[in-house]
Amino acid sequence: MTTFFNALPGAVSQGLVWGIMAIGLYITFRLLEVSDLTVDGSFCTGGAVCVTMMVAGFNVWVAMLAALLAGMLTGLVTGFFHTKCGIPAILAGILTQMGLWSVNLAIMSMKANIALNVNNYDLLVSLRYLQDVNKGERPFYQHPILVLVVFTAVLIAILYWFFGTEMGASIRATGANENMARAQGINTNVNKVLGLALANGLVALSGSLLCQYQSYAEINMGRGAIVIGLASIVIGESIFGRVFRNFALKLASVSLGAVIYYIVVQFVVSVLEIDSNYLKVISALIVAFFLAVPHWKSVYFHKKDKKGL
Repeated sequence: MTTFFNALPGAVSQGLVWGIMAIGLYITFRLLEVSDLTVDGSFCTGGAVCVTMMVAGFNVWVAMLAALLAGMLTGLVTGFFHTKCGIPAILAGILTQMGLWSVNLAIMSMKANIALNVNNYDLLVSLRYLQDVNKGERPFYQHPILVLVVFTAVLIAILYWFFGTEMGASIRATGANENMARAQGINTNVNKVLGLALANGLVALSGSLLCQYQSYAEINMGRGAIVIGLASIVIGESIFGRVFRNFALKLASVSLGAVIYYIVVQFVVSVLEIDSNYLKVISALIVAFFLAVPHWKSVYFHKKDKKGL
């Protein structure tokens, strides 16, 4: 149990990083009602762009902005395939994801991974910072959990403002009822492209944070990202859905869902002492469990309510 509590801050930090990716996925999965599989590729794109630019001497904020823009570009490609080529959204995402494998390798100069030495660069977050703050070697405001909480809060505030604007509301209307939105004179194709671009920009931003946290970018770092993102959304909605009604709080619940997901994974690995080689199976079971919770609620609890009536 001691191992679990020692590893808990790291699990929370990693959950907050992936929570930003889950917020991006929430935009497509819940607001646009689109299953976008681009995220497995755009997540790595963000990490690759960030690390490459930092190694080239750019500031961390400039590198993260470039990662955000690169991710938005991948979303534009998926949106183009879907709206202009008539390809179903899920297939358009798969095509973009496949192409991004080569693009990401090209960004990293055909290397499978690039290291980012924490001693040579000023990073926003890092696992080393977590250890240094605990030892008293760094100020408390550089603690990854504090930095990521503030970063996530600012991001949610910006998204809350954006989706309250006319453009943001039209994107939400497109996902809620595309035919009605089109009847109101809204260009639904443009909104789909904008939504996909914004979502994948956030996914890439999350990838840029993860590569800093783990001090390297790796070509497979986005594999399975959509599963983690969906798990975060479902966990957040299952636990906080009845309490968090406000749009900003719904976004916060998604981030909290990612944190809970990583805490559960850490608990299984540390406390139950299951071999880490079975981590993929464990992750799949955790996701399957939380995906099944809404179904179990509707089947069993609703039946009890009807009998009670």
